[in-house]
Amino acid sequence: MKRFLLLTLLLCPFLSAFSQREKAYFASGCFWCVEAIFETLPGVVEATSGYCGGETKHPTYREICSGLTGHAETVEVTFNSKIVSYETLLEVFFYSHDPETLNRQGPDVGTQYRSAIFYVDQQQKEKAESYIRQLLNENEFKRITTSVEKMNVFYKAEIYHQDFEKNNPTHPYVNSVGKERKTKFFKKYKYRN
Repeated sequence: MKRFLLLTLLLCPFLSAFSQREKAYFASGCFWCVEAIFETLPGVVEATSGYCGGETKHPTYREICSGLTGHAETVEVTFNSKIVSYETLLEVFFYSHDPETLNRQGPDVGTQYRSAIFYVDQQQKEKAESYIRQLLNENEFKRITTSVEKMNVFYKAEIYHQDFEKNNPTHPYVNSVGKERKTKFFKKYKYRN
């Protein structure tokens, strides 16, 4: 009995933190950039690059790049809702890309680079739609092309895409696009808070 009690006491904090984990899915251009930004947030446990919103089962990066699968490069954000709220993730999402451009972020063009929020439940859907209305009412953006889509399935991208910016800090895309996008975001986001 003492062992059981001791084990329960040791596991309770872990189980409590684990039970607060939620998932959110955001697409806003190249997932290398998106993943790198979300990974910097306190309360984000993990950011995983992958694909959502298409018809092809288990798509490959090569298939996604064709623009024919219907998928968007997406980041699965696992977060502790006691530390960071879904509303904060929405704010980071909108201020870390240009939601006014349709099917494009920087040099990346095509439906696979669209701006999209994939909601997992009605509450996330309502919060996303409400936040979009708020941004438009406050004239933060002239228009918002971001789609709010039901999350059906997330396909994890190939291993070499995971933590790409961390693992490839001298990659030409990271240096010319990723770092600039992250720097712009931190300037905007720091100003807002």
